[in-house]
Amino acid sequence: MSAAETPAARIDPLVIGITGASGAMYAIRLLQTLAQAEIDVHLTISPSGAAVIKQETGLAINLRGLDLPQLVSYIPPWSTDRHRSLVQQTDWESSLAQRFHYHQHDDYMTPIASGSFRTSAMVVCPCSGSTLSGIARAAASNLIQRAAEVHLKEHRKLVVVPRETPVSALQLENMHKIALAGGVILPAMPGWYHDVDSLDSLVDFVVSRILDQLALDNRLIQRWKDGS
Repeated sequence: MSAAETPAARIDPLVIGITGASGAMYAIRLLQTLAQAEIDVHLTISPSGAAVIKQETGLAINLRGLDLPQLVSYIPPWSTDRHRSLVQQTDWESSLAQRFHYHQHDDYMTPIASGSFRTSAMVVCPCSGSTLSGIARAAASNLIQRAAEVHLKEHRKLVVVPRETPVSALQLENMHKIALAGGVILPAMPGWYHDVDSLDSLVDFVVSRILDQLALDNRLIQRWKDGS
């Protein structure tokens, strides 16, 4: 192969799926962080995910004409001045236009529905119980579940972020099936050892752990240190 035919080094894009579990702010914070990284993102949101976003943030998003900057620039009323300042200073229109691609939840003709479309990883955040079930049974009923199946069959990283408590034996079984198939089960269970001083700290803990699974550098939290 000649130099001209050698493929250039590249970072394959990420896939993000938002479903109808509580925890919309985890997804929004993840999108805010990814929008400032040098990586393409393919996003899809289920109708239940949109309903939870409205319930928890007041944002009524239109899945047929998504205003992505409106979603990603959302600042919760409990946010700290520091986080508020970081969000307000970002040019979301420019960042999102360059690297974000939105797909309808029922469109199976999009690239992320096919294993031939190269991706680096997928995150389902937050992940509902019905989405867990669809992925675990390989019985996709929307694009999010189909894309997750693709990542498992192609042996690519799949990070699933369930946010429900308590969980039934059936849900635990579904998590176990996904883990056995190669997925990462990362429940939205924030730690308290990183100098928590706000709700932002708890959101950032979960998002930081997601980014760690994607091998993306981040400084969202104060990491555990050897105290000796």
